[in-house]
Amino acid sequence: MRMGVLDVGSNTVHLFIVDGHFGARPLPAYSHKTDLRLVELLDDDGKISTKGADQLVALCTDAVTIAEDKGAQSMFGFATSALRDATNGDDVIDRVRKESGVDLTVLSGEDEARMTFLAVRRWYGWSSGRLLCIDIGGGSLELAIGIDEDPDVALSLPLGAARLNHEWLHADPPSADEVRELRRHVRAAVASVVGQISRIGAPDQVVVSSKTFRSLARVAGAAPSAEGPYVRRTLTRKGMSEVVDQLAGTSAAERAELPGVSSGRAAQLLAGSIVADATFDLFEVDVAEVCPWALREGMLLNRLDRLAFEQSG
Repeated sequence: MRMGVLDVGSNTVHLFIVDGHFGARPLPAYSHKTDLRLVELLDDDGKISTKGADQLVALCTDAVTIAEDKGAQSMFGFATSALRDATNGDDVIDRVRKESGVDLTVLSGEDEARMTFLAVRRWYGWSSGRLLCIDIGGGSLELAIGIDEDPDVALSLPLGAARLNHEWLHADPPSADEVRELRRHVRAAVASVVGQISRIGAPDQVVVSSKTFRSLARVAGAAPSAEGPYVRRTLTRKGMSEVVDQLAGTSAAERAELPGVSSGRAAQLLAGSIVADATFDLFEVDVAEVCPWALREGMLLNRLDRLAFEQSG
């Protein structure tokens, strides 16, 4: 079955079309992504601007047309922290549904962590044992740990790369004081949840996911995406610390010249690296695997599982 998945994130609106069925690996058929940066389109009252809402409606409308043109039999959409946290998020979602026909499901932070964990578990399998999954999005940081497909603990913190860059790093390049204050803020927030994760037990394997981590791993020397998803990519604590030092004091334009760093995400990569460095240090992660699957794939797998269950009943 060909299915469309519309991912409305804090950074991008991404339409992903796959051929898939229960029990099989979904095969990518088409991808269309647009930078919207909803997290940066909030006014002082925490509302998504009219311009931002207009752009989102237009992109969702276009996604419906594209999905139909590519032969998708169905399409579902979901949204993450930018719409979840916006004070007018419900009104924007109503507009999207009425004007584009897309009924966006707004995920809680815990649901984001759970669905990302499902994708990681399916990718690495049962032999990976107890997994600790770390994901840095545009608006939030997700953490999950467990031995099953549903984690024992799933947490979300408002430590997304785009959010922190927008709120804390105002100069380009940021000043040493800005970097220090952000580092202090991030480490305090991450430290507050270390106990909830660590009491489950030490992980057998640590996995990181998301575009932010893939970019950081590439800067640290991991294989480029052109070599395919099955090439093993890792990120070490030492390597992560070195990347933070490399990025600190550089401008967004200079970061965009680094391998694996797109111009659209260059500005927020320093903030993302500070979050990554804090999680590696405070959770004592020496090395982590970089997973090619993340939230979007988890949502897709969950949808296929549900459809199979409904059909079998």
